[in-house]
Amino acid sequence: MNLLIHDLAPEEWEKIASSYEGWNVVRGDGSARPCIGCFHCWTGGSGECIFRDGYHRMCALIHEADEMVVSSRYTYGGFSSGVKSVFDRCIGYVLPEFETAYGEMHHQRRFPGDKPVTFIFRGTALSEIDKEKAREYAAAVCRNLRGSVKNVIFEECEEGKTETQARGAQERSGVLFVNCSLRREGSNTGVFLKKLQEIMETPAETVSLSIGDIPDELIEAVRRAGTIVLGAPLYVDGLPAYALKLLDVLKATGAAEGCRLYALVNNGLYESKQNVNMIGVIKDFCAGNGIKYEGTAAIGAGELVGTLMRSGRLWPVRNAEQCIGRLAKAIDTGSELGEIYADPFLFPRALYIGIANTNWQRLKRKERKRGEGKKR
Repeated sequence: MNLLIHDLAPEEWEKIASSYEGWNVVRGDGSARPCIGCFHCWTGGSGECIFRDGYHRMCALIHEADEMVVSSRYTYGGFSSGVKSVFDRCIGYVLPEFETAYGEMHHQRRFPGDKPVTFIFRGTALSEIDKEKAREYAAAVCRNLRGSVKNVIFEECEEGKTETQARGAQERSGVLFVNCSLRREGSNTGVFLKKLQEIMETPAETVSLSIGDIPDELIEAVRRAGTIVLGAPLYVDGLPAYALKLLDVLKATGAAEGCRLYALVNNGLYESKQNVNMIGVIKDFCAGNGIKYEGTAAIGAGELVGTLMRSGRLWPVRNAEQCIGRLAKAIDTGSELGEIYADPFLFPRALYIGIANTNWQRLKRKERKRGEGKKR
């Protein structure tokens, strides 16, 4: 049986539903619970998510599909927040352990072979640059989920109407940190934002995303701030779906228009350059919504660097600390940062993979023993 993942509105779906008769169809309508980074899909061994909301078997649905098609509204070079929420729940399709593939660090296959995927991006007057971004994003998703790009198709469609809430001009001041990790202060993103605040001379307010609707208080905090620092982890080669949802709300409300924005991003893979598609999303969002993009500090091997940064200064964090220091100086002086990248200092990729795989195997054994204890 084949699989379709889409974010089409009901009236749009009715026009093409007959073409997918007999397929498994998963609609990315925003009803999927966001991935919270608990990693149960990996430590539990089955690839299934702990949230039993109808999206917990995405790993099995992908594996069982002979053909997979993804149809998404083109959003800042990648998926819409609805389709992204489904993909964030697909990480169980690969194993937590790592290996080197395509010359960089990736998760190992759970299943043999590369799953062929057709991507359909729907947009209005997409430029060749837009299309190339979408192709690069599709390729990155397939590399990390160990699939293969069968085709990338672009369809012209009417742009969805977004009613921007008109608000009078408001004086902006101060710095606002937005932690887009649902693990909040305990996340590696939280650790890096805390380090940034320690280095900065300028005080900052911090708000964190949490499951539920984007609160009005967060939107008002964005509306007041002169400078926004967006902190985010990499989820399936882009911003987490919940962070994309925040961008949707900021676009609809116009709350960020006129502010300056920096980003501090990280990923669990070794290479900080694997954050590049996520950075592209942030840049495109700024360009289309009257926000002055000032640059991004990108950190690789976030789990290693975050853990060491919690326990004290050790040599592998040197590049990350320098990267965060440059970001702090740019914020304090109101200057442009550009994109800067930080891999672990004097810590080889092979060693990182070996340590990470040992830790994943330990966590799996711990989870297995816990499960056996519950059965007794």
